[in-house]
Amino acid sequence: MLTVHHLETSRSQRVLWLLEELGVPYELRHYKRDPHTHLAPPELKRVHPLGKSPVISNGDTVVAESGAIIEYLIECYGNQAPMELSHLEPLRGTVEHRQCRFWMHYAEGSLMNWLVMKLVFDTIPNQPMPFFVRPVARELCGKVQQKLIAPNVQTALAFMEDHLASHRWFAGEHLSMADFQMSFAVEAALTRGGNEAAWPHLIAYRERMQARPAYQRALSKGGPVMMES
Repeated sequence: MLTVHHLETSRSQRVLWLLEELGVPYELRHYKRDPHTHLAPPELKRVHPLGKSPVISNGDTVVAESGAIIEYLIECYGNQAPMELSHLEPLRGTVEHRQCRFWMHYAEGSLMNWLVMKLVFDTIPNQPMPFFVRPVARELCGKVQQKLIAPNVQTALAFMEDHLASHRWFAGEHLSMADFQMSFAVEAALTRGGNEAAWPHLIAYRERMQARPAYQRALSKGGPVMMES
């Protein structure tokens, strides 16, 4: 039995969505974040040495990292997907395939780095520290946010907004593996990027994604995608 080791409010939600779209049976094992650090529990290290999520196990095979998991699942089960999903991996050599490959790498290679940094620098001033240090930490974090993180997040949002103005899904007219990889990143970018109304095509994309029955099933099983502020 395929098992998804699912950490609450994490990237592993994209794996549940893909499995629900494919109609592949799987066992779901839930893991809770540490209430103080918000980190994954040590139990995940029994599954994979990095102790991170997402991670899946399928018999003796253990696969970590979102992109690798998505590719593995499509290699194993893509041929049994409904006709609507026949473009999960676009035909090699096509524009759609090049787009799909780009967005598969962009999600974690570029975009999520800035979103994680934003989350960290938002959190630092609220951590326990001597009272006389807090103003310094707040000022330092604010400058890093203003001069480095915010401009890069806004650039990323504008880049995705422009792309989705002429593409229904990230690789083109059809849902592809890139959309599963980008799903968490899009939700995180809109949550942490300020005024959502500035990005109508991203909002429309998120609505298309969230309206899919398979996405709704994944949400009901895995719980909220994003941590509460």
